[in-house]
Amino acid sequence: MGKKIKKEVEPPPKDVFDTLSIESKKAATVVLMLNSPEEEVLAKACDAIYKFASKGDENKVTLLNLGAVEPLFKLISHEDPIVRKNATMAFGIMASNSDVKKLLRELDVTNSLIARLVPEEDVIIHEFASLCLARMAVEYTSKVQIFEQGGLEPLIRLLSSPDPDVKKNSVECIYHLVQDFQSRAAVRELNVIPPLLELLKSEYPVIQLLALKTLGVISNDKETRIILRENQGLDHLFKILETKEFNDLHVEALAVVANCLEDVDTMQLIQQTGGLKKLLSFAETSAIPDIQKNAAKAISKAAYDSENRKILHEQEVEKCLINLLGTDNDGLKTAVSQAISAMCENLASKDAFGIQGIPQLVQLLSSDNEEVKEAAAMALANLTTANPSNASSVAEAEGIEPLINVLSAKRDGAVANAAIVLTNMATQEPLRLSIQSHSIMNAIVEPLQSTNSQVQSKAVLTVAAFGCDADARTELRNAGGLEPLVKLLHSRNEEVRRNACWAAMVCASDELTAVELCRLGALDILEEINLSMGRRNHFSERALDKLLDNNLSQKYSQMGYLSFSNIITDSFYDYGQVKPGVKLLSLEELSTQELNDRRAVILVNIKPPEVKGKGKKEEEKPKEEEEFQIAPKIQEEVTLEKLPWLPPFDFILLDYINDASKTILPLATTKEQVVALAQFVAGNMGGPIEKDKLHDFSWELHISEIKFEQKCNVIPIGKIKKGTFYHRALLFKVIADRIGIGCTLVRGEYTRAWNEVKLVDDSPQGITGLLLPPQVYVVDLMYQPGCLMKQGSAEADHYKLI
Repeated sequence: MGKKIKKEVEPPPKDVFDTLSIESKKAATVVLMLNSPEEEVLAKACDAIYKFASKGDENKVTLLNLGAVEPLFKLISHEDPIVRKNATMAFGIMASNSDVKKLLRELDVTNSLIARLVPEEDVIIHEFASLCLARMAVEYTSKVQIFEQGGLEPLIRLLSSPDPDVKKNSVECIYHLVQDFQSRAAVRELNVIPPLLELLKSEYPVIQLLALKTLGVISNDKETRIILRENQGLDHLFKILETKEFNDLHVEALAVVANCLEDVDTMQLIQQTGGLKKLLSFAETSAIPDIQKNAAKAISKAAYDSENRKILHEQEVEKCLINLLGTDNDGLKTAVSQAISAMCENLASKDAFGIQGIPQLVQLLSSDNEEVKEAAAMALANLTTANPSNASSVAEAEGIEPLINVLSAKRDGAVANAAIVLTNMATQEPLRLSIQSHSIMNAIVEPLQSTNSQVQSKAVLTVAAFGCDADARTELRNAGGLEPLVKLLHSRNEEVRRNACWAAMVCASDELTAVELCRLGALDILEEINLSMGRRNHFSERALDKLLDNNLSQKYSQMGYLSFSNIITDSFYDYGQVKPGVKLLSLEELSTQELNDRRAVILVNIKPPEVKGKGKKEEEKPKEEEEFQIAPKIQEEVTLEKLPWLPPFDFILLDYINDASKTILPLATTKEQVVALAQFVAGNMGGPIEKDKLHDFSWELHISEIKFEQKCNVIPIGKIKKGTFYHRALLFKVIADRIGIGCTLVRGEYTRAWNEVKLVDDSPQGITGLLLPPQVYVVDLMYQPGCLMKQGSAEADHYKLI
């Protein structure tokens, strides 16, 4: 490393106090002499203490315990120059001990030490006063004291001292001080750059190193970088980088260059002078990983600016970084991956990295080093964002399995970025299906339970990306992934909450998942979110609609309305009106309850029960199944060791649907079909009822008898032979949905319910070919079955009222 700094002081001539350096018992006597009125005694006592303290830390502690620090503190300001010098030497050497430093802070010695830095003082005093300050400046409290007491100016002046020890101690103290932002601004105003650059020419590497470290800290500030450029600082730095003998300084020199490259003007200057090409060549050819790592960091910092990215791309930085990826140093792999991430903001660079860079990054996903894994995942996340070609390259490099493995990595950044890559790949259906075959939904459950908001946000986006597939939703449901997803709807983080709403909206695409989400409380949370102007978002509104549209039993009980597009399917049940926030019990739970006086739950189900062993042969199937192809087929083989609960099969309803499909479906117009279906429904539920005799229609007793007969609160709709408004309206909707007649189901007050249909009226007389808009009609199922009442008319309103 070159020459060593000279010994701090030459040993003084032997005197009577020499024995103090050998026998610590006499130390107490010498400490007492520090209070002598005689200057010669004081000078020799300080010198003897210096020698004794120089022998080791144990001696420093001995002197501390003997009370030597306080009198020495007074003597560093003594009027006699020799006493002052010797006291400062002793003080400086003792300050290396942590207990001594603690006492020095309590005594507030920094002001007296700063006073010793004036030009009139002896160079030895400068050396040991600056040494003491450098040792104290490591602590934050002392940093503040030195700054507030004006220590920076004399320290910067001493950077030009002829004595190398003074230079070394001063620059070391400044290095510690500029860790604080106030001092960084102050040294800039005090013009510290020229003397620091001058120190780079020192024959002592330790001084050069400290100067570079100081420049590395202060060049984080843009204003300082401008001054550095104006003082030809880059020339000094590149001279060091081009000198092989200065290998030990290259890492720190590159750190300063990295900061400078953040500025476009500096980048352009370096490019014009050929410095950038040298830097990239230097990064590739150096045999020292730390040097290469700092070169990669320099590229990362520079790449935060768009103009810099263009310049770096023109210099083919991508080739340099790809070559560096192949090294066998984890720190370098991490730095290079981060540089690739930064360069991805440039679209041309993103494409350039694709073919050769992606396979190497995929390999790094399996690294034992968690930082490498995280950096590689981040680079792949940036490379695949809005770039289908790169996403395909990840799959071609066999990256799917390692990415899924990274979802259980230790570092949150690795997990979040792996989720981003998988989400980016999912935009292409072949890749999405390939990823699904690796059980992505099982793997994403753990990230969903993370406490890190970034991981949560990216994990729910992954769920949204893959939840469009029914098999993926089933996998997520079976893996227990819906519960953490629902919890994230509560998140206080806006991004997490919005993405969770998006994922819930996607997952609510089938009845089983929608019902499970409702059971876990998603419905209540979404309703609460949508009531808040601050938390409501497009996805929360769509998620609520989707959840209800795929859980029609819940929707009808809660909203009292099923639209034209809400098609009633098997296992639908009408529980009656429930208040918002009240969870609807499952059909199984309701079926196993004891008989009660509450209104019966009306069940719709023509799905036949599964049977043990081989199913019925074709010739044994019920005749009605052959006639009506809409009814589902019985499975051929089922293992019934552990059969789940199944709702009862409604043969009567199946007959109704078969009859309607044969007699009503063939009718020529929708209007005829509606009228015929209304009459069919009424005919099977007690026939027309005169308005003034409605109270004599004893449907309640009939329903109670069915409940008692079934020994269950849930009764199939086909069993009802005396039905009131809400029974008839439900049956009308069920059959209409099965044979393709569009209608709504609306719940009114108490027992009222009705259906709305859309019909096109005939053209006015004398006008042909005029296409009129459809009109909405309410269908009478009670008084004059088949009568169509125009929506909003008096008779329609009267029909809806009690």
